[in-house]
Amino acid sequence: MQFLWVYADDLIGKGLEPWIIAELMIYASARLVNLALPLAILVASIMAFGALAERNELTALKSAGLSIFRIFRPLMITMILISIGAFWFSNAAWPVANLKFRTLLFSVTQKKPTLNLVPGVFYNGIEGFAIRTESKNDDGTLNDLLIHDHREGETGVSRIMRAESGSMAQEGNRLILTLSNGHSYEEDLEQSKRKKERLHPHISSSFELQSFEIDLASLDFSKMDEGLFKRAHEMMTIHQLNIAMDSLEGLAQSRLSEIQLYGDRQTTLLRDTLSTNGLEKAEGPIWEALTPTQNRLAFDAARSLARNARQGIANGVEDAKGRRTAIDRHAIEWHRKFFLALSCVLLFFIGAPLGAIIRKGGLGMPTVLAISIFLGFYILSMVGEQMVKVGTVSPWIGMWMSSLILLPFAVLLTIRAMRDANQFTFNLTSLANVFKNFSRQ
Repeated sequence: MQFLWVYADDLIGKGLEPWIIAELMIYASARLVNLALPLAILVASIMAFGALAERNELTALKSAGLSIFRIFRPLMITMILISIGAFWFSNAAWPVANLKFRTLLFSVTQKKPTLNLVPGVFYNGIEGFAIRTESKNDDGTLNDLLIHDHREGETGVSRIMRAESGSMAQEGNRLILTLSNGHSYEEDLEQSKRKKERLHPHISSSFELQSFEIDLASLDFSKMDEGLFKRAHEMMTIHQLNIAMDSLEGLAQSRLSEIQLYGDRQTTLLRDTLSTNGLEKAEGPIWEALTPTQNRLAFDAARSLARNARQGIANGVEDAKGRRTAIDRHAIEWHRKFFLALSCVLLFFIGAPLGAIIRKGGLGMPTVLAISIFLGFYILSMVGEQMVKVGTVSPWIGMWMSSLILLPFAVLLTIRAMRDANQFTFNLTSLANVFKNFSRQ
């Protein structure tokens, strides 16, 4: 729904086929797996073990001599398989979905609206034409039709037609316009002649009935070439990201070496660019032997050299920083490939023991807890990613900050659940009483 609201203006009024919109929705849905899969695992694990604990089935399993870790073992194997699938999705399916989505979305946004004349408004959707009608009748007749034909704009020739009435009929990719009782004006700008020699010739004619065709190929939907978007980091696999980061690292190091060489050439210590030819040897500073004009020119030249050197070094440093930023963006995508798989395992080891501890199943409390935990996890992930983008922290720290923060909680909850979940039963009534007392105070 968020996707539809964001891109509603790009989809409405363009006569798109339903399968195009459906394809766009499928690619957009694939992009949401990074959010949906970890949340689904967290909710499912809390609900499953919460229901087992609530019906004392978890207690019965423990009484049979099974530890929490032994009970977790089948689901741990399942989680490993899900993590492998999530890694494959991030590395193989995710780049393809991004590429297809970006290409198709760009093609949709570039498509012009379908032919829909609004009375009193010029329609410019057809390339080379501007059409306006004063009103439309129920039978499709157009009144006071004005057409600007700029198809020969490169040669300077344009034509204006105005008719009392007219009609349109579409045949395939052709639009047949039939005009009645009108005038036509055609002018030649004479671009080959000088402005003073132009005579501004034009042709004026009237007609009772005239028809002509307009090619509607510019209104057809055409998909852009996917090669235009393949170089983006979101469309790359791990292997492609490694190659791209190595190339960018080499370019950044080469640029820094060039800056150093440039600085050595331009800022040599005690380098003197002032010529003393024709001047008598002076005992004091050399500028005392110069005339005021020569002195001013010498200082202006020195200042210009210093400014150019500083600007050249600043441009080189900025270019190197840009390449470093590009490396960080590629590194974010590289870590994201592993992040989805490991986050599923991490959230399972938070949700499963938490469900055993709270002893509540169903869609009530488990869902609230799962959403709360996932919101914190998601916010930490976004904060870490933004810190990497602005260069505050390295990609390793930023992309794994949320997992490192939640890892101790996963270990703690698992240990407590393995010892005895009954000691940590979550009492909803007592929690409600705490909130009531707090609100009264």
